Amino acid sequence: MSTGMLLVDKPGGITSHDVVAIARRALGERKVGHAGTLDPMATGLLLLGVGSATRLLTYLVGLDKTYRATVRLGAATTTDDAEGEIVSTADASRITPAVLENALATQRGDLDQAPSAVSAIKVDGRRAYDRVRAGEDVQLPPRRVTVHRLDLLGSRVEGGHLDLDIDLDCSSGTYVRAIARDLGAALGVGGHLTALRRTRVGPFAVADAVPAGSRAEPGFGAGDLRPAGEIAGALFPTRELDDDQVRALAQGKRLELDGPDLPVLAALRRDGALAGLVEVRAGRARVLLNLPTSEVLA
Repeated sequence: MSTGMLLVDKPGGITSHDVVAIARRALGERKVGHAGTLDPMATGLLLLGVGSATRLLTYLVGLDKTYRATVRLGAATTTDDAEGEIVSTADASRITPAVLENALATQRGDLDQAPSAVSAIKVDGRRAYDRVRAGEDVQLPPRRVTVHRLDLLGSRVEGGHLDLDIDLDCSSGTYVRAIARDLGAALGVGGHLTALRRTRVGPFAVADAVPAGSRAEPGFGAGDLRPAGEIAGALFPTRELDDDQVRALAQGKRLELDGPDLPVLAALRRDGALAGLVEVRAGRARVLLNLPTSEVLA
């Protein structure tokens, strides 16, 4: 049975679910999930959990993200990206660098950001984009997000539009499409996203990812799986356990572990495989996540 994590470079034009389907076929494993959706138009890093390693996805979903994007000022769309219909236009070619920088500043730091109505957020059990496609008027409440860094890499005038290449670090749940929309609104000209690439999730970079390929020709195989212990070790402090401790952990028992208090500690077997995740408090470890006993004691 395949188990581990896959770092995949998703191409444009397919969904995150499509990449999951490619992985299931390539690896012969039905239990595959991802740690954060990318829109079909977006490219870049998608983290997949395979087999028992899907249990780690909970700890990956909330990691900060890094994106490189292109924003077009001078046109607003129904979806806040290039796949939607244009609903308004304005001349953005004369926006000065100083005015632009003031507008960019409004998109940095802690923001109360209203997600795009065409999103995967559920409203009364249905995806917001399904409700929009059914003709409903969907207004999603703002949610607090943080844009840690937003850099302007370059700009160019295209007719009456001003295209911006940006690079940003942000908290999980941030919509880059909404940044494009709100930037255009702040400037009074409208804006939308024309390109988006996720280059980093937490400590994981797209430079280390493998191409997705297609169902007929996947770009990866079992040899590209990262061990769960390696992934957990990139996120949390680690501690090697002896065989008796591993067995006790598999049975859900509390362990005596000296050292500082830690909200999450990756407990490893002697061979570096992940036995589980524990919380350490006052010298005792409480199980947060356990791998199947058959794997732990193999």
